[in-house]
Amino acid sequence: MRDVHEKAQRIRLAIFDVDGVLTDGSLYLTDGGEEIKAFNSLDGHGLKMLRESGVELAIITGRVSRCVELRAKSLGIELLYQGVSDKARAYAEILASRKLGSAATAYMGDDVVDLPVLIRCGLALTVPASPALVKQHADYVTQAQGGHGAAREVCELIMRAQGTLDRQLESYLK
Repeated sequence: MRDVHEKAQRIRLAIFDVDGVLTDGSLYLTDGGEEIKAFNSLDGHGLKMLRESGVELAIITGRVSRCVELRAKSLGIELLYQGVSDKARAYAEILASRKLGSAATAYMGDDVVDLPVLIRCGLALTVPASPALVKQHADYVTQAQGGHGAAREVCELIMRAQGTLDRQLESYLK
């Protein structure tokens, strides 16, 4: 865990997959073809606190969904990459645009399509339901499931390591 704490201290950008990370991985399709996703409000508030603590946020997802665009906007996430078939390329573009080294980035994914980023980032994160190969390449596997507080757990882990969690929480105790 010490290694995870040290890696988390360096994070300036946290990137998240959507399905299976920010949601439970279920895909709901209406008869009209509209896609519906359920997002966890605790995860959302954790993302907001992490952003307010000075860590930039991004999303890289293979699917395209209007509800993901709306969710990103509501959380203040400007770096949104949807419909991405090559996540390593999108990751490289983000690093170049932000002038960051990989050690300053965290990535949270849940499936083998996330491995190209997980093996390159500074802090690789996943959820309990991910395949064994993904867990093998992760620095940290959350206790909470995707879409049920896993992203919040990661946000608090990073803020705790950076010494910003108490400051984010104390405003609620006044």
